[in-house]
This record gives sequence, structure tokens and C-alpha cells, in this order.
Amino acid sequence: MSLQTALSAAKDDGCRPGCGACCIAPSISSPIPGMPDGKPAGVRCVQLDDDNLCRLFGDPQRPAVCERFGFDPSLCGDDRQQALERISALEQAT
Repeated sequence: MSLQTALSAAKDDGCRPGCGACCIAPSISSPIPGMPDGKPAGVRCVQLDDDNLCRLFGDPQRPAVCERFGFDPSLCGDDRQQALERISALEQAT
């Protein structure tokens, strides 16, 4: 995904481009291209680029769980660090 596409999408849903917390903090059990067994919690998804943007955004190979995960101010907080902490806490609690 380009930064321009990310900014446009973020404007619509509140997501912060370059955050990437939802691609790092939670475990993902679904196969991801490059991670056929999914990923453990706290491990950076191989599909995050250097700007923390998903390379699979808009691609049919993007896992459904990733597609469904949306910005929620109560979960994502005020910044990337809060998002990482809150998503990690939720991951540990489940």
C-alpha cells in the first residue's frame, strides 16, 4: 500500500498510517503469505513494510482477520505505543 492510499483509508476510519500495532501485537493463526503458520503475538508481520504499512492491503491474499480488524479509539488509544500496549494486554487476557 502506498502512503497516499494509507492516508486516504485512514481518513475514513481513524486508523493511523504507520502505526502497525495490529500487525505486531496480536497473534494471527491464519496463514499469511510468508508466514504459513500465522504469527505469534509480539512478532512483526513479514508483510509490514519499512513504513509499517501492510503490503497486502487491498490484496485478496490478505487474511480475513486482518481485513476485519478496524480502528477503535478505546483499543488503539491516542498513539502507537498505547495501541501496542492495549492490544498486547488483550492478547494476554485471551
